[in-house]
Amino acid sequence: MRITKKIIVAGAGVVALLAGGGAAAYAATAAPEAPKVTAEKAIELAHQKVQGAWVSEVDHDDSGKWEIELTKGTQVYEVAVDSASGAVTQQAAAQAEPDDDQGEADDD
Repeated sequence: MRITKKIIVAGAGVVALLAGGGAAAYAATAAPEAPKVTAEKAIELAHQKVQGAWVSEVDHDDSGKWEIELTKGTQVYEVAVDSASGAVTQQAAAQAEPDDDQGEADDD
């Protein structure tokens, strides 16, 4: 009877360790850390680089930077802002693509 009791206690210990390990692994990967620089601040920093533009897209990527797309006239600007420091790390401009829908009636 003592051997059975030891096996049950050992089995319960193994189950507890496995459950705790699974919870620890989940806690380590469950929630990514929030960026220190908010989306609003990143947009403000991008507007300082491209004044008078309107924001057409904002995205936070896995490499830790905000990617802000701004449109001014016929130009589209892409500005990258580091989400930890707020530094503008990249800026590029391109000609905006024309809408395919211009001049067409909406059939919906």
